[in-house]
Amino acid sequence: MKILITGGAGFIGSHVVRLFVTKYPEYQIFNLDKLTYAGNLENLKDIEDQPNYTFIKGDIVDEAFMNEIFQENQFDAVIHLAAESHVDRSITDPMAFVKTNVIGTCNLLNAARETWKGNYSKHLFYHVSTDEVYGTLGETGMFTEETKYDPHSPYSASKASSDHFVRAYYDTYGILVKVSNCSNNYGPNHFPEKLIPLAINNIQNMKPVPVYGKGENVRDWLFVKDHATAIDAVFHKGKVGETYNIGGVNEWKNIDLIRLLCDTMDEKLGREKGTSQKLITFVTDRAGHDLRYAIDSSKIMNELGWKPSVTFEEGLAKTVDWYLENPEWLKHVTSGAYQHYYEEQYNR
Repeated sequence: MKILITGGAGFIGSHVVRLFVTKYPEYQIFNLDKLTYAGNLENLKDIEDQPNYTFIKGDIVDEAFMNEIFQENQFDAVIHLAAESHVDRSITDPMAFVKTNVIGTCNLLNAARETWKGNYSKHLFYHVSTDEVYGTLGETGMFTEETKYDPHSPYSASKASSDHFVRAYYDTYGILVKVSNCSNNYGPNHFPEKLIPLAINNIQNMKPVPVYGKGENVRDWLFVKDHATAIDAVFHKGKVGETYNIGGVNEWKNIDLIRLLCDTMDEKLGREKGTSQKLITFVTDRAGHDLRYAIDSSKIMNELGWKPSVTFEEGLAKTVDWYLENPEWLKHVTSGAYQHYYEEQYNR
């Protein structure tokens, strides 16, 4: 089987690529990534020489190139993760999110439709999305697969649109699709503009740790390696045309998360407890900041037998350990040096 994984050099994508390359040596895995600031091939150094792995540098917004690689490689399936994903960046530049998340997704769907025409039953388009499409919750309740879409940021609006296009191609053209919507991911290889890796880096360097508003916003946190195994389960066992919500069963207020992280870092770094909490700095809240997300994962648990492997405390400790054990990775990312890895490895 030939599987195209888009965005495979990114945070979540690299964990999915590694899992599929190592777990399924009989598959040919093609990793398509534009290598923007968030795409880092150093994430995949350990598997880049595997015989069942191929990297393709390209942009899903490039319609002609998408058609070309589909025709050339005749992929059997697509796992689509490529996306602009940072809410703050979407507020600054919403059109970048429209181009990649909406137009890019449609380009992939059209390339698949043309290549698989007349033989849709033997192919699959699996779209990986976010719980942010559902909007916000009050103090109670959880997002289910039947929750009405109500996106509040340009990022979540672009992902909601891409979700709708994927389902429309299933209903209109008969392309077999699956969709999953996940909660906030954390873990190794996370680009340090996001909350947890940013805080780890700042705490390590005794810099202020910014927290939006009063830190009252609540998120469900999903360990990235658990998300990869969930994607594996949906890809192989999920029902065509269905949506699966994937959460970590870990609801935390941002301020409580940061305090736990501060204490964990103090312990790991041999500092007096409370040292790092002094770095917490409250900043002006994000525009349109959703109050609370919470995922009901009972469908994927009951139907596919998946469940998170770690508690948040366990996953956070594993995450901190990884960053402390991989200072060169973090140094390369924060300096921008990682962006030269493609040229060094693939243009020799």
